[in-house]
Amino acid sequence: MVDERDTRHGAADDGDDTAAVARPSGKRSARRTRGSAADTGSIATIDRPSLKKTDKTKGEKRGNPFKRLSKFLREVIAELRKVIWPNRKQMVTYTTVVLVFVIFMVAFISGLDLAFIKGVNWLFG
Repeated sequence: MVDERDTRHGAADDGDDTAAVARPSGKRSARRTRGSAADTGSIATIDRPSLKKTDKTKGEKRGNPFKRLSKFLREVIAELRKVIWPNRKQMVTYTTVVLVFVIFMVAFISGLDLAFIKGVNWLFG
């Protein structure tokens, strides 16, 4: 199997450096010249066709709003059918974990608040 990065056109590995292909460095190619007369545009830009005024833009309304609403609701229902809903045991477990975490965080923040109030009253008393 020939590794194209190491040799070119099946050249033998006899220590000849002229047959080795330069590995990519991640820098821009040296073939591009800066400021040449032939280079009228920027290197990083691409010519893209401009939008015509007759083209539809995102802001235009398309069709009946009731049809769009019904389509939206149908898509929402289709997505909700794909959801894997938790069973009762999982729901109780998740709810308990969330409530315990919220109670812990409320107690922690309240304790810090009380400590800061005591500290400020002691300092400025």
